[in-house]
Amino acid sequence: MSITAALVKELRDATGAGMMDAKKALTETDGDMQAAADWLRTKGLAKADKKSGRTAADGLVALRTDGGRGVVVEVNSETDFVAKNEEFQSMVANLATAALAVDDVEALKSADLGGKPASEVIIDAVAKIGENIQLRRMASMDGDRVASYVHNAVAQGVGKIGVLVAYSGADSELPRQIAMHVAAINPAALDEASLDAATVEKERDIQMEIARESGKPEAVIEKMIEGRMRKFIAESTLLNQAFVVNPDLTVGKAAAEAGIEVTGFVRLEVGEGIEKKEEDFAAEVAKAAQVVQDPATHDEEPDA
Repeated sequence: MSITAALVKELRDATGAGMMDAKKALTETDGDMQAAADWLRTKGLAKADKKSGRTAADGLVALRTDGGRGVVVEVNSETDFVAKNEEFQSMVANLATAALAVDDVEALKSADLGGKPASEVIIDAVAKIGENIQLRRMASMDGDRVASYVHNAVAQGVGKIGVLVAYSGADSELPRQIAMHVAAINPAALDEASLDAATVEKERDIQMEIARESGKPEAVIEKMIEGRMRKFIAESTLLNQAFVVNPDLTVGKAAAEAGIEVTGFVRLEVGEGIEKKEEDFAAEVAKAAQVVQDPATHDEEPDA
C-alpha cells in the first residue's frame, strides 16, 4: 500500500508521534492505521511528541571526568518525582559518560547509548515515565587536571548542581573544595579579564547614577566608582572572591599557596533560566467550587 503524506499526518495527529516514526509504523503495518498506532505504542513512541510542549524545569545534572577532560550534562523533567526515579538517574549518568566523546548537545543526541541513539533513548523514557524529558545542555572543561563536585547528589556524579574546575599543579583536595565554592557562590567569571564587558559597563552605569544622587562633585564620584567597581569585580570573579573554606584568603591566594593554578570552571544548575509556570492549587479548587455553586456559570439538569 502507498504511504501518503496525508496518511502520515493523520497518524501523527492521532498519536503525537514524530513524522519519521509515523511513516515507519505505517510501512511496518502496510498502511493499517490502527495497527500502526498499536505499533507506536509498543515501541513507546505514541504521545511522546505531545509531551514535548510541557515545561520541563526539574531534573538532574550529571558529570564525568577522564584525565584532563570533564563534562556535565543537564537533563530536564517536569517534576522532582521523576528525578528520584532510578532509571531516569541511570539514563542521565549514561548520557554524561557518552558526552566525554562528543563536543556538543547535538552530537550527544546522536551518540550511541546501549545500541540506540541517545535521542531515541530519551523518547523511550518519555513514553515510559509519562513526562516531558529534555536533554537541555552540555558543557565541557579541559585542562591539565579537572576536579568535580555534585551538589545534592542522588547517585554517583548525579545531582542538582554540577561543577568542573580545570587546574594545573599538584593533586590535592583543594580543587574539589574550589568546585564546592563555585557551587555555593556561583561566580560570574574566572577573573576580571573573563568578565563580560557589557555586564561591567552596565554595573558602572548603575553605580554612577547612584553616586550622582549624592550630589557630590564629579571628582569625588569618580573615586567612589573606582572603589565600588573593585568591590563588584572582587565579588563577581572566582579568583578574587573570599574562599568559603577560609574567608581570610581569596580563592586565588589559597590556590597559589597550594601550588595550584585554576584555569577555568563551568557550573550547571538544574532549571536555571527556565521560566516555570506556578500553579495556585488552592485558587483552582476555589474557582471550581464557585462554578458548581453559581447557577449562572453551571448548567444543571432541570427538575423532573
